[in-house]
Amino acid sequence: MPYLELAGFRSVTLIWTFDLLYDLISALVEHWRPETYTFHFLCGECTVTLEDVALQLRVPIDGNFVTGVSVIAEPAAFSYSLLRVSPSPNNAESKFTGLKFSWLKAKFEHLSINVTEHKVMCTARAYIMHIIGGVLMPDANNNRVHLMYLPLLADLQNVRSYSLGSAVQAMLYRELCWMTKPNAVDIGECLVLLQSWALYRMPFLASVRHQP
Repeated sequence: MPYLELAGFRSVTLIWTFDLLYDLISALVEHWRPETYTFHFLCGECTVTLEDVALQLRVPIDGNFVTGVSVIAEPAAFSYSLLRVSPSPNNAESKFTGLKFSWLKAKFEHLSINVTEHKVMCTARAYIMHIIGGVLMPDANNNRVHLMYLPLLADLQNVRSYSLGSAVQAMLYRELCWMTKPNAVDIGECLVLLQSWALYRMPFLASVRHQP
C-alpha cells in the first residue's frame, strides 16, 4: 500500500467492480455522436467530463499527458527490468505486446514472508498494470494489459504526475466513436466509468430498468 500511495493509486484500488448492464451501455452507444463527443437525448446533450472521471475513479486529471510507444523492441528484457520476471521466451508470444492477467496473477499473487523491498515495488507495478488493463483502460477481450503502460511505472513517485484521467476519458471517447461503425462488435475501455456515470448523472435510469 505505501508504494500504491506513492504512485497515487491507493484510492483507485477501492473502485468497486460490478455487473455491467449491457442493455444500458448499448442504449448509450446508440445515442453517441462522434462529431460532438456527446450523447444526444431528447432533453439535450451530455457527456462524460474530466470532472466525472475524477469523481468516479479518483485518478489524476491534471499533469503530463499519457503517451508511449505501441511496440517495445525487446519486451521480455524490458518486462524483466521493471518486474524482475517476464513471459517465457520459448512460447509463441516471444514478441508479445501485452501481459496476460493470468500470468500477472500467477507471478505476483503471493509474496513470501521474507520478501525484499525491491520485490514489493515490482509487485506494486504489476498490480497497477492489472488495474490499468482490467479497470481503467481494458480492451474488449479484457484478458491482458498493453506493455506500453509499463514505462510509466519505472519511477513510482513520478506516476502521479501523469493525467491518467485524461487518458481514460480519451480512450473511452475513441471506443464509443468506434462502436458507432457498422462493423463494430465488442466494446472495451472503462465501461465501469460509463455505467456509473450514467446512473449517477441520470438516476432515473435505475428505477426505469427495474420496473416490471
